[in-house]
Amino acid sequence: MAAPKRFYVEQIADDMTLSAEESRHAKNVLRLSEGDEVTLFDGSGREYSAVVDHVARDAVHVHVVREAVSDREPGICVTLLIGALKGDKTELVVQKATELGVTRVGVFSSRYCAAYMNENKLERLRRVAREAAKQCLRATVPEVVYYESLEEALRAGEDSRNKLFACEFLPAGGEGLGRLQDSVCAVVGSEGGFSEEEYETARRLGYAGISLGRRILRAETAAIALASVIMYAAGELQ
Repeated sequence: MAAPKRFYVEQIADDMTLSAEESRHAKNVLRLSEGDEVTLFDGSGREYSAVVDHVARDAVHVHVVREAVSDREPGICVTLLIGALKGDKTELVVQKATELGVTRVGVFSSRYCAAYMNENKLERLRRVAREAAKQCLRATVPEVVYYESLEEALRAGEDSRNKLFACEFLPAGGEGLGRLQDSVCAVVGSEGGFSEEEYETARRLGYAGISLGRRILRAETAAIALASVIMYAAGELQ
């Protein structure tokens, strides 16, 4: 039997109507009808089993029957900081970071960053995170935030127990990930990379510089690869 279809809701109630977007998807794409089972989540880490009790012309109404805590969330809190990327590459990073279990994605501007952010782009990234969480069966949605400078982004991760700064001009085989515990903040640059001064700022704020190998990776590849390695080292991909 197929798993119940999943829908994101901003606030849970015993009887509720799905948002206009989710209602259209439920009715026109999934063809749900009265009596079908669905799963709701609000980003809090809890999931809610519900039953469709009425399908209107432009809305789908559901009734919640039980709730449970999801067992799919990682045991480590990972913040991924990434320089704003051109085109839809930042969206790709947010999508894959969500699937891998990242808790927060911070997008920042830096010296060699050629892309820009605005409120519409930021809201699009948050929508990508919600859709990715729905697809990969997570019950939380990563927070997506924007920082106007690299230093502002770095300071947002100061409380993390492990702070990693991936830099393309560091020699391969240098500092490794070591043993990761509790929380991690990992930083990857934009297409233009980082300057020596930005690296020194990160070091001053407690970040350990790391290499991602002898080959130069595209920025989006570096971000996804680093998130994957962190999750593997933390035991989340085993």
